[in-house]
Amino acid sequence: MLAFVMIILLGAMGLSLIRAARGPTVYDRILAANAFSTKTIVTVVIFGFLMGDPALYLDIALMYALIGFIGTVAVLKVSEFGDLGYSDQRLSDESE
Repeated sequence: MLAFVMIILLGAMGLSLIRAARGPTVYDRILAANAFSTKTIVTVVIFGFLMGDPALYLDIALMYALIGFIGTVAVLKVSEFGDLGYSDQRLSDESE
């Protein structure tokens, strides 16, 4: 049963990659990449159960989830503001 779920997840991951490549807007591509990341996390956990050592793979999945979340937030911030930090111009505008 878990092997069947893995096959379905791999197919969904492939569709997410296609959406990330063809997305009409940047936000569609970011959403598809985030969906791919989520499916990868679930795949890692299921793989851990199939291998008989879910604790090790659960730790890997948690780290991947954290990195994926930080990456998504960073990409969204760059796409909205153009950079990750505050520039001197923006700081001087806020103080006035």
